[in-house]
Amino acid sequence: FPFRLFPLREHGMNLRARPLTCQEIQAFKKSKEVMQRFIRAYQLMLRFYGIILINEETGELKRAENWSERFQNLNRYSHNNLRITRILKCLGEMGYEHYQVHLVKFFLTETLVKDTLPNVKRSALDYFLFTVRSKRKRRELVHYAWQHFRPRGSFVWGPHDKLLKYR
Repeated sequence: FPFRLFPLREHGMNLRARPLTCQEIQAFKKSKEVMQRFIRAYQLMLRFYGIILINEETGELKRAENWSERFQNLNRYSHNNLRITRILKCLGEMGYEHYQVHLVKFFLTETLVKDTLPNVKRSALDYFLFTVRSKRKRRELVHYAWQHFRPRGSFVWGPHDKLLKYR
């Protein structure tokens, strides 16, 4: 079977690659070596996108020095958004939900606050946001997106009445 860098329990674009089983995911999680390789693969992809993992414990991220040139690539080629969605889903499968939160917030900040990735905004809102497994963290991220989205009246990713009252 073809090897996949960020395997999931669902079919992807490569129809020859078979989905992971729950047993395989559990075996991966038990292997320190596999999990270390997984984090190295994640760091490799982040660097490709112009992002650095600055804290392996928390999942905290920042822009890499070459972020401007890498963000141009991200903005130009939308197929990267599919890969990022896949990476986010895989982070959740492998028990790195806290990494999901940091990566989604990073993209929400870059698209909605700093406006450096305008062509990624739709994917960040439509797909990245909803890969986050923790309902509470997902709500926090939807609220964060709503706070920074303009025009706010066009925000369709959550009910405005609840977002107004959110604490």
